[in-house]
Amino acid sequence: MSAILAGKKISGLSNDSFHFDQYGDGPARYNIIHFRRSEINNSTYDWVRVGEYVEGILDLNMSAIRFADGGSNPPPSVCSDLCDLGQAKRLVGGETCCWSCFNCVNFEIRHPDDESMCFECPMGTRPNPNNTECIDIYELYLRPSSGWAIGAMTFAGVGILLTVFVSGVFLNHNDTPVVRASGRELSYVLLSGLFSCYALTFLFVFRPNDIICGVQQFGTGFCFTIVYAALLTKTNRIARIFQAGRKSARRPSFISPRSQLVICSMLIFIQVAINVVWMLLEHPKAMHHYPTREDNLLVCNSYINASYTIAFAYPLTLIVVCTVYAVLTRKIPEAFNESKYIGFTMYTTCIIWLAFVPIYFSTANQVALRITSMTVAISLSATVMIVCLFFPKLYIIMFHPERNVRQSMMPATRHSAVGGPNTPGTTSHTNAAPGPGAIQLTTIKQNHLENFYSINQRVDTATQSDCK
Repeated sequence: MSAILAGKKISGLSNDSFHFDQYGDGPARYNIIHFRRSEINNSTYDWVRVGEYVEGILDLNMSAIRFADGGSNPPPSVCSDLCDLGQAKRLVGGETCCWSCFNCVNFEIRHPDDESMCFECPMGTRPNPNNTECIDIYELYLRPSSGWAIGAMTFAGVGILLTVFVSGVFLNHNDTPVVRASGRELSYVLLSGLFSCYALTFLFVFRPNDIICGVQQFGTGFCFTIVYAALLTKTNRIARIFQAGRKSARRPSFISPRSQLVICSMLIFIQVAINVVWMLLEHPKAMHHYPTREDNLLVCNSYINASYTIAFAYPLTLIVVCTVYAVLTRKIPEAFNESKYIGFTMYTTCIIWLAFVPIYFSTANQVALRITSMTVAISLSATVMIVCLFFPKLYIIMFHPERNVRQSMMPATRHSAVGGPNTPGTTSHTNAAPGPGAIQLTTIKQNHLENFYSINQRVDTATQSDCK
């Protein structure tokens, strides 16, 4: 019978249409009733018709339905809600549709391919505000617009102008006794090194790349070596002339300007060789450094460890030797007492770098402060040299030109009498008659000075002939 009625349509006595489906069943018709609290008496519940289902069409009056929460919206029928952003799923009892949510810790996001795992962001990145992906941490390096950089560049810029000014004055008075007595050739080498020290600051305030890192790595020690090699050559010359003057009037070897430049160049070449070997063994490059999880420092690789001490090792050796020579030549006669200014320069330089070393190694996580401290120490050392070594000469050249003559470079002849048998405890000047005990001492000292000035006069004559 079902097979016969399957798919048949018939009309009833009242002309109502009726049909059977392909299985021989009549169309589905349902009344949908809802068991809810009575609107008349809240203590009772009634069955209320809220809709019907006829031939696949649902007609439902949702406003007549009351769920457990008192509303007409159906409650969610799930085992677990979706996890919030930054949370991962932990399955409960092996069910794939039931889980609990747990928060990913700092610098973690939910794994993009597995929602049951957290994923740690790579170094140099952090989660975005929504904890959905990893983004780069802001790069830290000394920018030209920062206050640290502006201060360092201002200091260096003033130093460059000062160096150019001093060089111009010296060139304009190149043949005057004051400039000749200071050793013109080495003075110009020294000024070029000071200019390089100031100019190096501007390389430290740009975004690091491999080229800038290479120039920094080579130039830091090189510019200092130029300065202290020239200074060491000069102090060595003064010491050898004075020592020779104590013994005889014979001119020491290798004190001509050409010889001094050769010696200075050899000292500088040692630093060049050190830098070349260093750069071959450790290629300069810019890299990201992460001293902490929150930091993303863009630095040159030589900043990561103490390898920058390689650049300063040789110049520091020159500083120590210069300081020793300054001590040894501190008693040179007043007319040739440039060693006194050199000594003060070296003492001050030692203090500057003794203060810089702990600052440098204690600011590993503060790029701006570390680089600024280095540039300021370099510029400050250069400034000390200009003030101590060149300002006294500028003072004579610009404000006392009457002293810029050869006679002012030579000492006034005088004799000091130390108490002898006939003149106990007395001192007499040029016109006084010294005692017998004083004559021998005065003669010895005067012979030393005469030898010294004789040698220096011959050196000065050689200097003039070499420069023609």
